[in-house]
Amino acid sequence: MPTPDAIRTPEDRFADLPDFPWQPRYRDDLKGYEGLRMARIDEGPEDASVFLCLHGQPAWSFLYRHMIPVFLDTGARVVAPDLFGFGRSDKPVEDAVYTFNFHRHSLIALIEALDLRRITLVVQDWGGILGLTIPPDMADRFDRLLVMDTVLGLGGGSTEGFDAWRRMHGEDPDYDMATLFQQYVPGMSERVAAAYAAPFPDARYRAGARRFPFLVMTEPHMEGVEISKRAARWWSSEFRGDSFMAVGEQDKLIPPWLMQRMHEILGISRPPLMLPDAGHFVQETHGTQVARAALAAWAEDRDG
Repeated sequence: MPTPDAIRTPEDRFADLPDFPWQPRYRDDLKGYEGLRMARIDEGPEDASVFLCLHGQPAWSFLYRHMIPVFLDTGARVVAPDLFGFGRSDKPVEDAVYTFNFHRHSLIALIEALDLRRITLVVQDWGGILGLTIPPDMADRFDRLLVMDTVLGLGGGSTEGFDAWRRMHGEDPDYDMATLFQQYVPGMSERVAAAYAAPFPDARYRAGARRFPFLVMTEPHMEGVEISKRAARWWSSEFRGDSFMAVGEQDKLIPPWLMQRMHEILGISRPPLMLPDAGHFVQETHGTQVARAALAAWAEDRDG
């Protein structure tokens, strides 16, 4: 496809990020996306097993800063990309560029370009809406799943909280990003909130963030529904790896009852880790706890 017009967030916006010492790596040669630069955190031995951490909207790889050290301590490799339109990755300026398939295919291209294998898929929000559809197409690359507050877009309706989120994006698409994160994560410091807002200096950089709420597949005709239904069948009947789910009980966008439904759809046998005081951004408030709990559960399975 022709390379869309895109802009790049100035690097000085990312100076002095709290608890985020890792330097980005870049690829501008992903198949089908040549000329667009995708950023990622990529730490640990290249030949090790991989934790592939996929963020959602309007976050970026900064969201995983509490989980990355836990994963690295196991000797694994951690890859945390910034989706196009987010973080340090290039940001096409036209809203229409951003589609379910645009994002999904870019992640597949990255996995293939880096030849990632023995992957633990770590997902939340749009990281799951996209990421959960990928393993059925490359099952030999994926070993485990760690899932937090996300869904498969099966076209079956919405929630009151998500309807309000979508409505807000329609009425005030250029809302203050730092303030939004502080609203969803009470007690968040000004410095951390500023880090989440760093990729978006002004409205020109926000096309991807504006589009995502309207791409969520709440109706049966929407792009991505059929591939998501196929993924649901695959997870429940074909995936043989280990899984772990954590649920923020205060999440209004994806409430606990919906995560319980996802627990069933994904065929996870282990009860979910319920986090009574966590909201939507589980990694921000409980990332270390969730990462350690998942690793402990998997170790118990292995040793048992």
